[in-house]
Amino acid sequence: MRLVIARCSVDYAGRLTAHLPLAPRLILVKADGSVSIHADDRAYKPLNWMSPPCTLKEGEAEGTPVWTVINKGGEKLVITMAEVLHDSSHELGVDPGLIKDGVEAHLQELLADRLDTLGEGWTLIRREYMTAIGPVDILCRDGEGRTVAIELKRQGGIDGVEQLTRYLELLNRDPHLAPVRGVFAAQEIKPQARVLATDRGIDCAILDYNALRGIEDDKLRLF
Repeated sequence: MRLVIARCSVDYAGRLTAHLPLAPRLILVKADGSVSIHADDRAYKPLNWMSPPCTLKEGEAEGTPVWTVINKGGEKLVITMAEVLHDSSHELGVDPGLIKDGVEAHLQELLADRLDTLGEGWTLIRREYMTAIGPVDILCRDGEGRTVAIELKRQGGIDGVEQLTRYLELLNRDPHLAPVRGVFAAQEIKPQARVLATDRGIDCAILDYNALRGIEDDKLRLF
């Protein structure tokens, strides 16, 4: 991973255009090829980013360092650095990944094997589908062939909806997957989380652990 702290401006050109004016920011370049720009707030959400696969070209314009990041779709992220305050690289190696709660991990396994409980004709693409900001619990297709991202929790709160929202924003940049809709699935979903999910067009599914194990009725309630 390469960490660069710089006073920079950022211009994005693709399906739309966006501009970040000159300010101190953190730039992360990961081994998977992703590039993300962060401010000193907004928690872990970047101001802008480019997902892999993409290419990074370092150049200069009138003596000022300029990075140009281009993805396979031709979208472009141009980072103009007025002043580089820090530049370092670190080998992190292969990450062992998040070790989930046993019940949550088992829920993921059970649901992936029984996607038909969400609807007829649902098929699995992959469990733990990796993105530049973390793995989506389940990526699948519904009975109409549309891509669906599922985020699983034991207890579903607002944080889980926010997490799924970020995944959907990223996944919908991939023309091979878009459009991607979301399902927030949990054994219990808090009312505030349900309201937020509904507002963002995300479906909610209540999971019955025993039912998924085949002990009771195997139907999920999809709202």
